[in-house]
Amino acid sequence: MFLNTLTPKFYVALTGTSSLISGLILIFEWWYFRKYGTSFIEQVSVSHLRPLLGGVDNNSSNNSNSSNGDSDSNRQSVSECKVWRNPLNLFRGAEYNRYTWVTGREPLTYYDMNLSAQDHQTFFTCDSDHLRPADAIMQKAWRERNPQARISAAHEALEINEIRSRVEVPLIASSTIWEIKLLPKCATAYILLAEEEATTIAEAEKLFKQALKAGDGCYRRSQQLQHHGSQYEAQHRRDTNVLVYIKRRLAMCARRLGRTREAVKMMRDLMKEFPLLSMFNIHENLLEALLELQAYADVQAVLAKYDDISLPKSATICYTAALLKARAVSDKFSPEAASRRGLSTAEMNAVEAIHRAVEFNPHVPKYLLEMKSLILPPEHILKRGDSEAIAYAFFHLAHWKRVEGALNLLHCTWEGTFRMIPYPLEKGHLFYPYPICTETADRELLPSFHEVSVYPKKELPFFILFTAGLCSFTAMLALLTHQFPELMGVFAKAFLSTLFAPVNFVMEKVESILPSSLWHQLTRI
Repeated sequence: MFLNTLTPKFYVALTGTSSLISGLILIFEWWYFRKYGTSFIEQVSVSHLRPLLGGVDNNSSNNSNSSNGDSDSNRQSVSECKVWRNPLNLFRGAEYNRYTWVTGREPLTYYDMNLSAQDHQTFFTCDSDHLRPADAIMQKAWRERNPQARISAAHEALEINEIRSRVEVPLIASSTIWEIKLLPKCATAYILLAEEEATTIAEAEKLFKQALKAGDGCYRRSQQLQHHGSQYEAQHRRDTNVLVYIKRRLAMCARRLGRTREAVKMMRDLMKEFPLLSMFNIHENLLEALLELQAYADVQAVLAKYDDISLPKSATICYTAALLKARAVSDKFSPEAASRRGLSTAEMNAVEAIHRAVEFNPHVPKYLLEMKSLILPPEHILKRGDSEAIAYAFFHLAHWKRVEGALNLLHCTWEGTFRMIPYPLEKGHLFYPYPICTETADRELLPSFHEVSVYPKKELPFFILFTAGLCSFTAMLALLTHQFPELMGVFAKAFLSTLFAPVNFVMEKVESILPSSLWHQLTRI
């Protein structure tokens, strides 16, 4: 009788009111999400209902800052999309070209190789190269785009050095003695051949050793003459860059060939000999080699020196620091146990270190957790970008796997970073806001067959989507009820009848079982 007495106006008022209320809830939820980065209904549920059910909320502790020093790094002014030389770049002939021979794909883009050519011209040439025939040839070789033309020019530069020059030295008035003097070898020619012509690491190492012999001689000669003028000073600077590059690549050859301790010694000696040349980032090579040796105390000592507020950060620095802190707790970490008892101090430090690393470069976890496939790292990287994530994970994935439970801890905690930073492009937490230009620059650095990773977008909370759907549905019902009141009334009565049918069935069964007098007394009560 109650359903039959309802008029279409009631249904119009009901659906309209429901649509209005759900719309207001949607507007409030959207405003709260935009301001605080979380759903109000979800937050109230977690804060008030979860403790009643026996859970522990760790969000408040996860949102604390790891250190004041990292917060102060926001005041540093750095270039957003500066491209850096990859300190762990591979060898073109022995590694990149072999990949091309096997797969038929080019692992390096033209943009990346063009940046390398500019680096070579900056580091390996100077204004006085035209005075030496071999260096003049190499100056042109570094500008050459064709790889075979570069290799041919390097051979030509070495052949010129094989020509002996004769100098007349009159010792006696009636005679002349010819002094034969061998011109110094061209170190940069050996570098080019080791990088591009050698097909194995062992061949590259032999060529780099010859380059070291030639480069060391040139460095010692220019060191004695560097104060004689700006021309000699520029030549000495060039010879220093050449020598540092050769020694660093020799250490990398030793690391590739399994002589890790020898590589560590070479890197340490190089950093002591040239402490001011930080542009090559040799400490990142050293960190990777020390992790291979599992010398975690030495790794911590290197981090203590280079993980400083005044120095630029990198994925290697941030994620290695996170790995060391995760190593202390990862073997016993359990998300179920942590949710019951809360996080210990050591676990909190590890989680904060992971959040710090993920904020700096959010693309790394997917490669470490093998959610995305790896490719060969490029010769240049963009800090905080996908290219840096590939370069880091390519060499450090094995180190994370070696630490028991480290990847499990990373898997359980890394996404919590995005709850702390709902709008990373506008406001950062421990670092500057995430640069907008990284995706475009990474597409230039990475090959076309690779799907470039972009900053993980924070998904809308469930309750916002739910209220949006509820508002839309009730608004549509209100419109249909207003346009077709009789038809919608029939549908509403049929729906309510179907909805209450189980209740009516249960009531009929209860009436049939209970005595009529008892049921009459209950209804009166």
